[in-house]
Amino acid sequence: MTLIRPRRSALYMPGSNARAMEKAKSLVADVVIFDLEDAVAPDAKAQAREQVCAAVQAGGYGERELVIRVNGLDTPWGEADLAAAVAAAPDAILVPKVSSAETLAAVGLRLRRFGAAERTRVWAMIETPLAILQAKSIASAAHDVDTRLTCFVMGTNDLAKDTRARLLPGRTAMLPWLMTALAAARAHGIDILDGVYNALSDADGFRAECEQGRDCGFDGKTLIHPDQIAAANEIFAPSSGEIDNARAIVAAFDQPEHAGKGAISLNGRMVERLHAEVAKRTLALAEAIARRS
Repeated sequence: MTLIRPRRSALYMPGSNARAMEKAKSLVADVVIFDLEDAVAPDAKAQAREQVCAAVQAGGYGERELVIRVNGLDTPWGEADLAAAVAAAPDAILVPKVSSAETLAAVGLRLRRFGAAERTRVWAMIETPLAILQAKSIASAAHDVDTRLTCFVMGTNDLAKDTRARLLPGRTAMLPWLMTALAAARAHGIDILDGVYNALSDADGFRAECEQGRDCGFDGKTLIHPDQIAAANEIFAPSSGEIDNARAIVAAFDQPEHAGKGAISLNGRMVERLHAEVAKRTLALAEAIARRS
């Protein structure tokens, strides 16, 4: 089984806020996304780039996955952001507004030219109407080793802006697009993170949206405030009941009398071998989370 890395909570940190980046070292987010794009004003881009890359190179973030969101290559800052991010060698570089596989190919060429470390992967923001229409093609770029694509990140605010859809409780208008991107990601073996929740004072609404994202199949949620971390970590982690059930399924299929069987009866339910594969992933995720505790 492919190594599983928990991505339950991915917290955006403004690259211009040095204090916030330092505080991130004590937060229990699985992923810290240092943002050079939306969260940074144009006149602060260069300083933010320097601060972020220095923070990543200095380390001190433990097991947290470190990601730098650069500005797009079609902006005045994109090329310099990408070169600096490569030198800092984060776990991943998050590319905004990816609307075609060609964008990832262009990023991949630069990563090779700049001598990017093999460990540095590429994540793609899916946040435009064209990205939804091209989701399959974009996700398939993961099979090109130069793109290094390993994760989609939904940009629901930008998607709502460009489509004029309203982000209402339940996300009725957004769900078809979320599931289109998720299906594309799964078809090509990459992870996918849900978009942010904007109402910081609405804890119940945030939990409901996390639960919806989990039930849809997302690996985790992007966050805009540290207060959202605990709920995301809880909701996107396997529950104790799910872990117990997974252990029972794996143990049942490991019994000699069930060798070669495609389906068995377990506690009054029919369980297929495909459920054993799901159970193994659940246990692997639970073990990966436990190692971080």
